[in-house]
Amino acid sequence: MLKTYSIKEIPYYHIYGRTDEMQNPLPLFWNGSGIEVNVTGSELWIDLDIDCSFHEPWIATELNGAFMSRQMLLPGSYSICLFRNMTLGVPKTMKFFRELQAMSEDNDCHVFVRGFQCDGEFLPVKEHKYKIEFVGDSITSGEGTYGAISDTDWLTMYMSSSENYATFTAKALDADYRIISQGGWGVYCGWDNDVRHNIPSYYEKICGLGFGKANEAAGAQKDYHFASWKPDAIVVNLGTNDASAFNQPPFTIPETGETFKQHKNPDGNFMEKDRERFENAVYDFLKMIRKNNPEAHIVWVYGMLGYDLTLPITNAMNRYQKDTGDHNTAFLNLPNTTADTVGAHMHPGVKSHERAARALIEYLQEILL
Repeated sequence: MLKTYSIKEIPYYHIYGRTDEMQNPLPLFWNGSGIEVNVTGSELWIDLDIDCSFHEPWIATELNGAFMSRQMLLPGSYSICLFRNMTLGVPKTMKFFRELQAMSEDNDCHVFVRGFQCDGEFLPVKEHKYKIEFVGDSITSGEGTYGAISDTDWLTMYMSSSENYATFTAKALDADYRIISQGGWGVYCGWDNDVRHNIPSYYEKICGLGFGKANEAAGAQKDYHFASWKPDAIVVNLGTNDASAFNQPPFTIPETGETFKQHKNPDGNFMEKDRERFENAVYDFLKMIRKNNPEAHIVWVYGMLGYDLTLPITNAMNRYQKDTGDHNTAFLNLPNTTADTVGAHMHPGVKSHERAARALIEYLQEILL
């Protein structure tokens, strides 16, 4: 017989992703955020509160480490069956997680977990060997990993954490992981020169990109307590959108009338003052990351959609290392996406994410020994 448990009544579970763990229901803010339980029941349901205005959230499930399902969630309070008719008494590990990035453009978009319904016991959940944080843009949001190459609509169903270099890397290394990412955003500015769209401005919040009454009430805008989860490594994959900004027209902030533009010289090289603005943003973000994560290894990865800003990134990192003496940092080029590895919306496809993961896994295996 099924018994209903609220989140706070469950003795054992594991939470993935930054969140306010004191909340009930439990908010899943970021892609890759989720909850994992180990149960002996023959049947398991999850109770949810869902909402959105126009960007429907997508979720996925894994059973005993194997991918099982993926689906869109529509607004409402309801339950989803995660499995049934399995052998009673045999432990099963079920992971329910958010595929969709935090949607800064949809204040109503949220996925809250109220609890579970089960006819068995909850057992302790296996602990992971490492902790890794991934910080990035649409690449780290998994945009383009689902869908046909010809699909170019900007829709939530094409984003994922299930087919993602970050998830592939974490699984291979037996790591708990957290993702902080937003499509179109950069270190200094977004792809369209919008300087408001930079990840560092929101990095120190639980989910600074979670706006609206429901997300704010669930703790999205609270300061993140870095000491509560100390990563062994932090992977930063930013710069792709900053590179795009140099090729886009100026952006004017409607509220202030201020206009911003990253420029190139007539010969095609980056204008020095604009390149320096980008380098300073990288430098300052490294300092912010280190301040909040004093022991983590920081690796800045780049290249899945071009190498335009490789030199400015490495210049900033070299200057940071020289000024601070912090050599627990590194730069790693990732394989570029090709015609054979591209996915939907001209973004890296699954094959590209797999190639990137292999390079990152090989690197981190040496670092995390």
